[in-house]
Amino acid sequence: MPRAGRNAASASDLPTPSRIPAAGASGPTRRGLLAGAAGLALAAQAGGFSTGLAQDLRYFRIGTGTTSGTYFPIGGLIANAISNPPGSRPCDRGGSCGIPGLIMVAQATNGSVENIELLRSGAVEAGFAQADTAFWAYSGTGSFTGKPPFEGLRSLGMLYAEAIQVVVRSDGFIDRIADLKGRSLSLGEEGSGTLVEARLILDAYGLSESTITPQYLKPATAADRLAKGELDGFFMVGGYPVAAVSDVATRVPIRLLPIDGEPAARLRRNLRFYLESEIPGDAYPGTAPTPTLSLGAELLVRADRDPDLIYGVVKALWHENTRRVLAEGHPRGRSFDPAKAATDVAIPLHPGAERYYREAGLLGDAANETNARAPAVAPAKP
Repeated sequence: MPRAGRNAASASDLPTPSRIPAAGASGPTRRGLLAGAAGLALAAQAGGFSTGLAQDLRYFRIGTGTTSGTYFPIGGLIANAISNPPGSRPCDRGGSCGIPGLIMVAQATNGSVENIELLRSGAVEAGFAQADTAFWAYSGTGSFTGKPPFEGLRSLGMLYAEAIQVVVRSDGFIDRIADLKGRSLSLGEEGSGTLVEARLILDAYGLSESTITPQYLKPATAADRLAKGELDGFFMVGGYPVAAVSDVATRVPIRLLPIDGEPAARLRRNLRFYLESEIPGDAYPGTAPTPTLSLGAELLVRADRDPDLIYGVVKALWHENTRRVLAEGHPRGRSFDPAKAATDVAIPLHPGAERYYREAGLLGDAANETNARAPAVAPAKP
């Protein structure tokens, strides 16, 4: 995993994000801080400044996902590329092009839903989320029905498309989604976007949690149990290749179930965030090309974040140096495209992000017209 803070420098003109929680802090903010702490220590040593000064550096937490998914390694790469502590190599010499004095930390979480709740509470400065989950949180619909609309949620842009993956063993006599009836399946953890999508997919094919034996596991745990024959399959939403799926594919022969036909077409009609896609045969050992649905992965912040800070973050995110780090660090990093980042976001752009995309000539007519992007049907929370 890339160290999330090898670059940094001081900047007194920046707003001061939250400090790193103390080691005894409770709740999800304790998770995933190891990379950030190691990065701070490395920065302190490399920059030759005292531990006290290192603790005072500006700091920006990104809620990502499980360590065996896609959000966490991608978040680590972004944090690694944008963090800019004292002593960093200058941008024009191949170093960080981030905001001087800002250190980013990729924080492990359960995924989209938890990231949004962490943003709502102010426990993180940014977070990854699937496009549909972002819209439902913003509007108080779908899986967020019954909760107040998070009208202060804003997007920094779409980063890449992530695929819905249903993984089973090749020797389990499961060839299609309908064959999952009566089987033991992991639908993803509570707080994950995977669980949201799994419920929607099952419903589209006439199944539900009452017609299967559901489990709610981390991807790595689900993959391990599948390999041991203790589970019939698991859902995973992420940019392929996902570490958990790659791991189980090296242990036992696996199959990816197709998500296609009329159920998939109906989902696309009702939920405009879904995209028709295909997982290539070389994504995982021994698997065939598989039709599925995908949706955008967006980076979200609160609307009350300082516009100048967010402008600097987005500008650094799309800098050629950062894009090179992403392309070299993860297969999904090669699909980051600034030309598509603002054309179909699920919720309004943050003013700082909008300023960057407008200056760069990348702001499409659809940006910030959220009513035009609303799904035809926002399913209620199961």
